[in-house]
Amino acid sequence: MKPRLWRCCQHRFEIGSRPLVMGIVNVTPDSFSDGGQFASIESACDHALKLVSEGADILDIGGESTRPGSQAVDVVEELRRVVPVVRALAQKTRIPISVDTSKPEVARQALDAGAIIINDVTGLRDPQMREVAKRTGAGVVVMHMQGTPATMQTNPQYANVVRDIRDYLANVSRELLEIGIDREALCLDPGIGFGKTVEHNLQLLAHLGETRDAEWQDRPVCLGVSRKGFISKVCGRSGMADPIPNRLAGSLAIACFGMVDGSANILRVHDVRETVDAVKLHAAITACRTAADSVPG
Repeated sequence: MKPRLWRCCQHRFEIGSRPLVMGIVNVTPDSFSDGGQFASIESACDHALKLVSEGADILDIGGESTRPGSQAVDVVEELRRVVPVVRALAQKTRIPISVDTSKPEVARQALDAGAIIINDVTGLRDPQMREVAKRTGAGVVVMHMQGTPATMQTNPQYANVVRDIRDYLANVSRELLEIGIDREALCLDPGIGFGKTVEHNLQLLAHLGETRDAEWQDRPVCLGVSRKGFISKVCGRSGMADPIPNRLAGSLAIACFGMVDGSANILRVHDVRETVDAVKLHAAITACRTAADSVPG
């Protein structure tokens, strides 16, 4: 099967049987999982380089928490957090860099500093963000979110969560093509945990391949479930109060399901080493099965 391409500025990712691993670097004081741990330029860069050594294919740098109930950060503060880290990492590693932001000015300056991907939880709602993406040729992760981080978990409702999100991602993708953003620049993300109940999340994961409309089967899907609170709830614990390390096994289980199903092309994770191990084992088992299937009986 011919690999699909994800074009991000001058970089071309081949989207094949092995999912890419996107390592999360939160330059924030208040992210739900690791807020405050990497809030300085030095600590953020050290952590990012550690993720590179563990096998990350992409680094995703974010300066604003989008946990449920979080409040927005002003653009000056987000720039102060993000841009120096992106600039420093662009000089220290050749691993592609993504900026996790919904602010056009943050995206613009991060791209000038060396990033090549815009990961926008609002799905590029802001017309200025669309213009930044068009002008720079950056890769874009188009995510679905109901409401805002401050309000998204206040009684989220859907007529049919899989169909509604499939239609949303397809409609936004068409809008982006209409203004001149290249089709190969698009990556889709159903937004697990962003304006969804536990049941909504499970429905989306069970039908992950169906969140990509037939028209967009050539586009990669990014799956971001790492350490999220619904994992604890499904496992019978108390959600966000459950210690973060308890969620690793659940995070890996979902990643493996996405790989077996073949629908997850990019895994956005905190725990890179463990996820890379899972990806390698899945690839080895798949190769062994393929080889066995090719031997005459």
